[in-house]
Amino acid sequence: MITCPQPSLPQDALFPVLLTMSTEEKTLDNAVIEPHATGVILDSINSIEDLRRLPTSDLRQLATELRHYIIETLSHHPGHLASSLGTVELTLALHYVFNTPDDKLIWDVGHQAYAHKIITGRRDLFPTIRTYGGLSGFPRMDESPFDAFGTGHSSTSISAALGMATASTLQGNTRRQHIAVIGDGSMTGGEAFEALNNAGVSRANILVVLNDNGISIDKAVGGLNRHLTRITASPEYNRLKEKVWRRLGGDRTDPQSRKVKSLNFFQRITFMAKTAALGAPNLFESLGFRYFGPIDGHNIDELVEVLTQLKAIKGPKLLHVVTKKGKGLRTAEKHPVTYHAPGLFDAETGVQIKKHNDGQPLKYQDVFGHTIVELAKHNPTIVGITPAMPTGCSLNIMMEQMPNRAFDVGIAEQHAVTFAAGLAAQGMTPFCNIYSSFMQRAYDQVIHDVALQCLPVILCLDRAGLVGDDGPTHHGAFDLACLRPVPHLTICAPMDEHELRNMMYTAQLPGQGAVVIRYPRGLSIHPDWRNPFEALPVGKGRCLLEGSEVAILSIGHIGNEALAAAQQLQAEGLSAAMYDMRYLKPIDTELLDTILQQGFRRIVTVEDGVKKGGLGSAVLEYFASVKSAKPLLTIPPVTVLGLPDSFVTHGAVPQLHTDCRIDLLSILAAARG
Repeated sequence: MITCPQPSLPQDALFPVLLTMSTEEKTLDNAVIEPHATGVILDSINSIEDLRRLPTSDLRQLATELRHYIIETLSHHPGHLASSLGTVELTLALHYVFNTPDDKLIWDVGHQAYAHKIITGRRDLFPTIRTYGGLSGFPRMDESPFDAFGTGHSSTSISAALGMATASTLQGNTRRQHIAVIGDGSMTGGEAFEALNNAGVSRANILVVLNDNGISIDKAVGGLNRHLTRITASPEYNRLKEKVWRRLGGDRTDPQSRKVKSLNFFQRITFMAKTAALGAPNLFESLGFRYFGPIDGHNIDELVEVLTQLKAIKGPKLLHVVTKKGKGLRTAEKHPVTYHAPGLFDAETGVQIKKHNDGQPLKYQDVFGHTIVELAKHNPTIVGITPAMPTGCSLNIMMEQMPNRAFDVGIAEQHAVTFAAGLAAQGMTPFCNIYSSFMQRAYDQVIHDVALQCLPVILCLDRAGLVGDDGPTHHGAFDLACLRPVPHLTICAPMDEHELRNMMYTAQLPGQGAVVIRYPRGLSIHPDWRNPFEALPVGKGRCLLEGSEVAILSIGHIGNEALAAAQQLQAEGLSAAMYDMRYLKPIDTELLDTILQQGFRRIVTVEDGVKKGGLGSAVLEYFASVKSAKPLLTIPPVTVLGLPDSFVTHGAVPQLHTDCRIDLLSILAAARG
């Protein structure tokens, strides 16, 4: 069970309460959940059984109403727009044909599943999506029995579906269906290929629906994308596909007829012909899957017919569905990257409603994007790498100005890190930018391919700390704790954008080895972000405010709250010192010795990562070693503030900081004792 610190409610207590309340009664964050206009048919869908009672002739109108409801709602309550607009017809067809939730349906990545949430009993709660205490932006097993598996990270669905199918077989249930919908670039992830390789030689009753929209969050890249394009664009292949489908009975086929049962025969005969038509073997058939498609993912009649027929076919199958990301909103269709998560927009025109940012600081990610270009102009060995997030991490700035020196490797974090290691082994200086929570997927590569070999890879971990509305799958909670034990790593975190630029500059200097720089999502501190570069003393912290009674130690952006707390304490008459440690590894032991010698009556450490294994742990470990060597030395009480030993829910960052007791008031309370 995912829980969060008080006063937020455990999710398994929250959702049943909301689901049983009337619309008039529902409140969240002290705001009434206002009902949004849906449509005549959608208003009547209060359960999945209501959907299945509809005649197929009503499904097109329902798709229109559902798409309108998503657009209208997300225009006021920002979320993942374009991906879910592209899966409306597919969602309806899957739930119409299959016996969910007994049949298991997994969405990969889960941000495609908004229509799924709406028609599975969460229609009236949809305006709460990604808000504190409301619906998650991703499928969650504790939110609904229709969410068969949590999918906040990509490329996991086929593995999970195969595991479920195998369990069903072992439990004697041979009729249950297991469907993995994989799209938005998820098929490029290595785990998806590992699962395909395993599932293809099994007899598992699994259907992989490949939602091919030619894009992930940014434009899809790589050989697989070219392979899928060749399939969808080949006139010879598609003519042959139609002939084979008609020979099998087409839309008139009785699922139990001999024509369907003879599919294996035709599959073998057509394999060589299709290979000839494509000029290369069909990848999925080579792996042991029965391949069907491509078909139009917005033709709901065809989807229902094909899915009904595929229900009767045992073993691993793959249906290739071609969809349009952003379908139904012209601006989203034209600009799917921008409208992946556009924020507020006008529901009628699709035009984004942007806040005026005059005088505001840049986002940390943009400081990174501009700074790496600035550094690369003076250092020809610098290259940039991202696993499918060039816009999200702002490496797109370098890709536009230096296209030969910036690489989007697809949703492939493990490959990204080892690719960077290979570049470093040949004298390059790679900046590998990966979201903190996604770096968890490349932990072995950081250890084995980078640190063990002492290769100078610079790992920039964007979205460190609590990211807000995306929730526990995307919080950068574990980076400090999991990377601190790894030898040969330097780990640092900037308090502001000037420090970020200086850490990037220092990391690319000769002899620095492997460096990890973590920084948060959102705005930095100073509007005048472009400071002159300065080489930082590695492993050295700094005192930003002197005091004599209480010492507050912090690392990273959260240090701005720590500094504000120290300043307020001084205004109250309590002499508080504030230290920005800058580096977690190597930690500044000389500065810690100085702090001990000052005779503070209390020490508080503050970090926005998990407490276990982070800055607080490092400080306590060092103090314990000093006490062991000097038994008569007095060590003042140390209060460690950080993220708890539980998964933190989704919601606005200030609210989550309050829950986790790393906000200004909590720091003040800890310092006062």
